[in-house]
Amino acid sequence: MLVDRYETDKFFEAILDIAIEIEPMLIELDKVLADEELYQLLRTDMAQRYEKTTQTGRNSTPVEVVLRMLMVKHLYKLSYEQTERQVKDSLALRWFCRVYFEAVPDDTTLIRWANLVQAQTLQAFNERVVKLATALKVTRGRKLRTDGTVVESNIQSPRDSQLLVDSVRLLGRTLGRAKTVLTEQTELGQAVFRNRVRAARKLGRTISQQLGKGTEQAKEAGRQAYQRLMHIVKLSLEQAGQVTQALKTQPSPAAQRLQDTLETFMPRAQQVIDQTSRRVLQAEQVPANEKIVSIFEPHTDIIRRNKAGKPVEFGHKVWLDEVEGGIVSHYRILEGNPSDDRQWQPALEQHDRLFGKPPHQASADRGVHSVDNEDLAHELGVKRIILPKPGYKSIKRQQHEKQPWFKRGRRWHNGVEGRISVLKRRHGLDKCLYRGQDGFQRWVGWGVIANNCLAIARYQT
Repeated sequence: MLVDRYETDKFFEAILDIAIEIEPMLIELDKVLADEELYQLLRTDMAQRYEKTTQTGRNSTPVEVVLRMLMVKHLYKLSYEQTERQVKDSLALRWFCRVYFEAVPDDTTLIRWANLVQAQTLQAFNERVVKLATALKVTRGRKLRTDGTVVESNIQSPRDSQLLVDSVRLLGRTLGRAKTVLTEQTELGQAVFRNRVRAARKLGRTISQQLGKGTEQAKEAGRQAYQRLMHIVKLSLEQAGQVTQALKTQPSPAAQRLQDTLETFMPRAQQVIDQTSRRVLQAEQVPANEKIVSIFEPHTDIIRRNKAGKPVEFGHKVWLDEVEGGIVSHYRILEGNPSDDRQWQPALEQHDRLFGKPPHQASADRGVHSVDNEDLAHELGVKRIILPKPGYKSIKRQQHEKQPWFKRGRRWHNGVEGRISVLKRRHGLDKCLYRGQDGFQRWVGWGVIANNCLAIARYQT
């Protein structure tokens, strides 16, 4: 049964008063998370775990404990295991997470509860935090600066040979598990469960060695190795198809899970074969939107921004809207690599919806500039529009951008790069460590929320 919170432990608080002095920032952060609306947002999602989670069953980990432990995790950029250890070892964090002298939930329990939180819930959660910041006068929403960055997926640099090897490895280990489930219950021979990963890895190394030489002879040897490797993947897919049919006859939950795994990854492996054949054997330039760069994170986009040291990035483009006070008022995870100038209108409209009025000043980088975007901002009521024009500028335009208010706006806008840096370094938005598209959205959401809550707490101290 879903439990809201533990009862306050007066004896624990008495010991806390004697033993340590709690950091002021943690005290102010505690006040932010005491908001009932924030609590109810997470409770609604956690109540969906089972049909009668709120009515029957043994007592769950309290919702309040889960909320605060997840905040600790993303506030200090910890893993689930580190979060459990830190809360268990610290009286201050035991108080902050409302665990008191109760058992600290282990990392697997925290993972199960965290996976129930929906991406749209975190969007609503962040909007509520922004409203709290406005009520506490941390921000008034008078200034808006907007910019994009890339949050990378947790994958290695993609190579077709490695994707083929990964496909064989995943299919092979799943077939091995299926063999245990189907023992003496199927007429399939031992050859159907054969794991071909050793042969695949050997060919993968051969491809890397040959293509690294650069000679025509080596390139031809690499193409031949690619053909053999693709043949191995096709054989593994044929085996997986036969095992999938056998698993369908088994009613056990284990068989169902293995069937789902095979049916999920078989199309991805086939897509890797297709794109490798087109690129290597047919010398075709495969469009980015038709490629898969990871069989484990297939949602990953290929993003080319020509940044120094990272001309190509693999993840998702995230657009951030920041107001004064260090508050990220909104975030959007974009599909593909759309043009920056298309993000200006959503940023202004979202700001108007959240604060009930347009910003007095709005700014973005050169890539967002267009006559239409400036006209739109004027129509929405923005007084100071900071959109520097790229390329050639007329005398009139140069004079416009040399005005003191425009220069001050440019200097203030530069701070958005610092905010992005903080989100990446402190709150983990450099690389997403959650799995899947939903996990990616939750990772970004929690990082932004942790930043905003910390900004409020610092303002109050």
